[in-house]
Amino acid sequence: MAKEINLGILGLGTVGTGVAKVLLEEGDLLTKRTGMRFRLKSAADLDWNRDRGVDFAGVHTTTDVNEVLNDPEIEIIVETIGGYEPAFTYIMQALANHKHVVTANKALIATKGTELFLQAKKNGVDLLFEASVGGGIPIIKSLREGLIANKFLSLYGIINGTSNYILTKMHQDEVDFGQALREAQMKGFAEADSTLDVSGGDAAHKLTILASLAAGAMVDFDSIPVEGITSITTLDVDFAKRFGYVIKLLAICRFFGTELDLRVHPTLIPKEHLLAAVNNELNAVFVTGNYVGDTMFYGPGAGQCPTASAIISDIVDLSKDLLLKNGERFSNRTVNPEEKATLLPLDKISNRFYLRMFTLDKPGILSCIAGVLGNHGISISSVIQLETHGQKDVVPIVLLTHKAPEKAMDNALTEIAAFDFVRSDILRLRLF
Repeated sequence: MAKEINLGILGLGTVGTGVAKVLLEEGDLLTKRTGMRFRLKSAADLDWNRDRGVDFAGVHTTTDVNEVLNDPEIEIIVETIGGYEPAFTYIMQALANHKHVVTANKALIATKGTELFLQAKKNGVDLLFEASVGGGIPIIKSLREGLIANKFLSLYGIINGTSNYILTKMHQDEVDFGQALREAQMKGFAEADSTLDVSGGDAAHKLTILASLAAGAMVDFDSIPVEGITSITTLDVDFAKRFGYVIKLLAICRFFGTELDLRVHPTLIPKEHLLAAVNNELNAVFVTGNYVGDTMFYGPGAGQCPTASAIISDIVDLSKDLLLKNGERFSNRTVNPEEKATLLPLDKISNRFYLRMFTLDKPGILSCIAGVLGNHGISISSVIQLETHGQKDVVPIVLLTHKAPEKAMDNALTEIAAFDFVRSDILRLRLF
């Protein structure tokens, strides 16, 4: 007889409905593959009037989450409400009730992970979150299990589908940011309020999770430098192409001894690199380990079915624990919530840079800019200066630099911006 595992779901929106659909319609397949029977016993949501396309016959449906949280037969809670509250309170209560929890809530794990993991540890249960990063891509399981023998050297992620779709359209269809965003919204790849996506905040949530796993210690979300894509123009896209690059919003994690270089910002990636070919709403994470070398994980970063697939994977993992004797554990799947990762300050990091500015069309200006950069130890590798760009007597200048310290670039740009011949804010991007 197959061991029966009782589950409850909190929140029957898009993702929760997808999880319920798999549990109710693919039960025989899951039993065949795992030797366990997964029973969706209860589901809580505030609205049971709309048709979700799923037959909930045999499932206790309720508007009262406490009926799920306090049911002694339910062993695993799936939280798919999203947001901070009441999701945080419900997860904390579920863990206190000695129930395992599976969530896709990236914002909550990134900002409240320490409290949640400590609560899980205190009560001898687990909190799993495969679906919080990369949708259907098994990147979290790969970091904690598949690549467990490795010390991680770096992770580079395209982990926000909205920004990637927008930048792809700007590159391929030569449309501006606003038009690409509207198209993403019409196709359902962007929310009506896409601020968190285009500002880089969503990618920073996910980077916090990945970096914490890679480091084995908690990363402070608020300490990660974040820049979005709203300042990228079709002109920048065109210049990137001329130099042989593609612009992507990149989440970066690099290890320098015990310190981590963490940041999210638009990055010029060589067109030959695998990450440059990750287009539209798709996600990818490029991981380098000291034994495995370079690997890349690629696939859909969101959506009902990919996210549900990841949640079911966590459910199966947790169920392995439930088959063991009391006190035994299948594996350690969480970072140490009592250890804090040390971040390397951005001003101690060196990068290559892309600089774009508009200046008066006068002789000697480029030499003046090069002189300021040189005074700060920054050398130019490539330059493009157009003769005209729609504005009378104003031209764009674009520079690529060799590797230079962030602090030196900050100081140089402050000097350059003070010149009266500079007619715009100076856009600074980093090179991969």
